[in-house]
Parts: sequence; C-alpha cells; structure tokens
Amino acid sequence: MAKIFCVANQKGGVGKTTTTVNLAAGLAQVGQRVLVVDLDPQGNATMGSGIDKRALELTVYDVLLESATIAEARARSEKAGYDVLGANRELAGAEVELVELERRERRLKAALAAVADDYDFVLIDCPPSLSMLTLNGLCSAHGVVVPMQCEYFALEGLSDLVNTIKQVHANLNPDLQIIGLLRVMFDPRITLQQQVSEQLKSHFGEKVFDTVIPRNVRLAEAPSYGLPGVVFDPASKGAQSFVDFAREMVRRVTTM
Repeated sequence: MAKIFCVANQKGGVGKTTTTVNLAAGLAQVGQRVLVVDLDPQGNATMGSGIDKRALELTVYDVLLESATIAEARARSEKAGYDVLGANRELAGAEVELVELERRERRLKAALAAVADDYDFVLIDCPPSLSMLTLNGLCSAHGVVVPMQCEYFALEGLSDLVNTIKQVHANLNPDLQIIGLLRVMFDPRITLQQQVSEQLKSHFGEKVFDTVIPRNVRLAEAPSYGLPGVVFDPASKGAQSFVDFAREMVRRVTTM
C-alpha cells in the first residue's frame, strides 16, 4: 500500500515543486516505486519531470472529473524513474467545476485507492493557495511534508498551514498529520537562518527532518532541462542532500 504525502506550504516560492520532484527522484534511486501527482495548474512538477504538459491527452483534471482513471492518465518520467499524473492550464477550470459536484474534496482519494498497490510513495505537489485542489490533496494524504526557508515570514506562513491541517484533520481526514518540516535553500552563513532553524527545532522537535537542503545553483538550473536536480547533476550538494532526504523518508515511514 502506498504512503501518500502532500508537499504543501501556503507561502509561495518556498520550493514545493523542487522538493516534490527531487524527493521522487531520490526515492526512485533508493528502489521505491513513486507516483507524483501535480495538483498545480501551472504544471511545474510535470515539466520538471521531463513531461510536456501541452502534449498530455489526459491529466489530473480528467481524473478529478472522473472521466479517466489514474492508470489511464499517468505518464512515465523515464530519466527520473517515476510516474507522473500531470497537470496543465485546464486544471484551473476544475476549481469552478468541482464546487457543484458531490464528494468534491474526496475525488482524488478515491482515484488513488485504485492504484495504491502499484506504488510505495505517492507525492502530491499542492498549489500555494488553500483551494479545492489543495483540499483534495489533503483529504487523500497520510501526512504533509512542509518545505520551508529559515526566515521570519516562513514562520508566519507555517502557523496558517498548521491551522489548516488541524481543520482538515478534525473535519475531513482523521489520518492527516504533519510528517515533518524540511529546511530548504539553507545558507549556514546567514545568522538569521541559523536562528530560525534553531527555533524550529526547539518548537517542533522530532518533526524537523535531520536532512537540510542547501541553497544550490544546480537544483535551480535543473527544471530548465526538464529534469529533477537529482538526475541533472547527481554529484551536486543539492542532489546528494535530496537522496539523503529520500532515505530519511523511507526510515520515517517504516516507524509510522
């Protein structure tokens, strides 16, 4: 049975998509079967996995409207070694269409149940806003991985996300919990980042992952080549950190 995780943060630009595709590639490298679900209409996780979002015949949009199954709509990222349920601009329209439908926040959960035995991990890349799409992700997931930069405004956004997760846990998905906080784009030379990192550890304790993802140019360059950084430059510090993170995730899941 697949473990399903949302990669979510209500603050934009914190590296959610970078975290999703590189964790997926890292997990694939350590022998896990992985599906990435792109729930963002921008389709960045789709493109960052080497799949042309404009050429997709079926996407997560069709799955949410129940006109296709995940088995029909998924595509293979050959170079990165995992499957992708892609997204494109069509998905923006799903917001409006879903409002009228029954079981609107549980449609992704039902679709994932049909392929749960095909994967060890399902990673859902959520949009930054709390929308019907994000809600579908949170209702499907066993837990949330929160990528965050160690800066002041990130702490503000985190408290909003924690409240959202509590509400979803209470009303829609009693399985939902924060699996861990991942410190990304970390620069140890900046005193403020070290201070915020220490604050996170003192407040959240074991919920903070041991792995820290450094600020890394190669990770930033990789999407323009349609590859996760882990595949684009396996020797870079960023790529090696994500493979370490993948191993830490596997360990954490076995103790869940």
